[in-house]
This record gives sequence, structure tokens and C-alpha cells, in this order.
Amino acid sequence: MSAALSQAVSLHPYFKIREGNLDAFTSLMPAFVEKTATEPACLYYDFTRNGDMAFCREAYIGAEGVLAHLENVGELLGKFLELADLARLEVHGPATEIEKLRSPLAGLNPDFYILHK
Repeated sequence: MSAALSQAVSLHPYFKIREGNLDAFTSLMPAFVEKTATEPACLYYDFTRNGDMAFCREAYIGAEGVLAHLENVGELLGKFLELADLARLEVHGPATEIEKLRSPLAGLNPDFYILHK
């Protein structure tokens, strides 16, 4: 495994789309993908959906990549949250990277999962 991948941090946000907002929500998904494509620390980024639940599949090189991403898509995320609720957020990664994210992500109330080697 490369050094970059061993420090990867993945986010697992689940969005519960509010009634009547499905079309507006899904129409924003391509804008997220396009904006995220400019981020050098992004390893992958896309969406899956099951009915009114949407999941964003995403991973970054280190905590700094996560924070840069959140800054980059902050305005779009605000629009998402007008249409849906953040039902759950998981953050997975090495302990050293997770510790860097605990305080900045506290307002999103994530569950943190520590990598075991």
C-alpha cells in the first residue's frame, strides 16, 4: 500500500432527502462532482442513492484533504442541507488523521472509526 493510501480518510455522509426535493437535490450532485474534481487530495468522489436516501462515496489523502474539500464545497453543502437532512456521518481513517478532524467536524456530530492494522 502506498504511503498516501495508508493516510487516506474516507467520509461517509448519508442524506435523507426531504419530501418534494428529490429532483432539486439530485440536480446538485454533478456540481459537487465537478467542484471536487479540482481537489488534488481527493482519491474518489461520487454519489449513490436508494429512494430518498443519498450517500456520497469519498476519500482524501489525510485530514488536510478532508478539510480542504469541506472548504471547497461549503456553499454547495449549504444548498444540499436546505433540501435534505444529514442523517449520519462517519469518518474512517488512521488515528493520527482522525484526531486532526475531531474538533473541526464536531458540529456535524460524526462517528469516528479508527483504522486497525
